[in-house]
Amino acid sequence: MHDLRRKALLLSYLTVGYNLLEGIVSVLAGAAAGSVALVGFGLDSAVESLSGCVMIWRLRRAAAGGGEEEERVERKALRLIGATFFILAAYVLYESGASLLSGEAAGRTVLGVIIAAVSLVTMPALFWAKRRLGVKMGMGSLVADSKETLACAFLSAALLAGLGLNYLWGLWWADPAAGLVIAAFLVREGAEAVSG
Repeated sequence: MHDLRRKALLLSYLTVGYNLLEGIVSVLAGAAAGSVALVGFGLDSAVESLSGCVMIWRLRRAAAGGGEEEERVERKALRLIGATFFILAAYVLYESGASLLSGEAAGRTVLGVIIAAVSLVTMPALFWAKRRLGVKMGMGSLVADSKETLACAFLSAALLAGLGLNYLWGLWWADPAAGLVIAAFLVREGAEAVSG
């Protein structure tokens, strides 16, 4: 079990590191291009890093304790990860609604497309690795965290679709419409994580 916990910790550190880098680059590229969607994507990466930090805390605490203490830490980690889903859902819902109401299109940026494409490859791989490990360890909080990583992949696809559809055909509403669907997914996953 110690080896599995070490792998889970490594995946959590990798997730946080990747999301912080992705967030910084996305916010800078989005600000330069005037892309609300890309800036929002970068801020979302910060929220996703919170989930990874919760997992790092949970895995480190579990290594120090056992039995009842580990169960208590697991329940708390699930609630905290559930809260990050709700924060993320609120943000995505707000950004999507504001974009739809204002008619503001996602900006055209090659760097934004590259960021979204890299994330679309990276996040599903992290999702599968964390989910498989979480199931193997019987750790619901790691499975919940993997779903947050999957949500990032969905957001990457929405960003890529929004940037692409707007660039190619002028469909400015594609990105915020996809965001509304993603927000519903996030609320459902948050409720599931909070309820344990």
